[in-house]
Amino acid sequence: MKVVIQRVSKASVIIEDKIVASIENGLLILLGIVDEDTQEDIEWLTNKTANLRIFGDENGVMNKSILEIHGDVIVVSQFTLHALTKKGNRPSYIKAAKPDVAIPLYEAFVKQLEIDLNRKIQIGEFGADMKVELINDGPVTIIIDSKNKE
Repeated sequence: MKVVIQRVSKASVIIEDKIVASIENGLLILLGIVDEDTQEDIEWLTNKTANLRIFGDENGVMNKSILEIHGDVIVVSQFTLHALTKKGNRPSYIKAAKPDVAIPLYEAFVKQLEIDLNRKIQIGEFGADMKVELINDGPVTIIIDSKNKE
């Protein structure tokens, strides 16, 4: 399971010209899932995300988490995070989990993150053609892979 976490001052998800998610200060999380992902990956990754200290404190030092600032969150599924680009110029998405595996894991990730944050989070729509708008604050962008815990 892989996430791209972006600290944002504003973000939204638009599907068919309708805003389905919109936040101010918080995180936009792009989530990619593979067949091997489990509940253990979800719990490790949501805990890491909830406690990641990437928001400024009173001295402007990145020392606060999304939990501490009570920021908002949008989670968007994104199978392209697992693109293989070694051969040729057309990425392969063979590693990305198919919907029958990915949807339940995506929903479990969202539910666990809501538990970890003790608040409702907003989502895109799995498999939809989404337009994601954001103002990356910093910019701060963090990539975390549950299979490569560095």
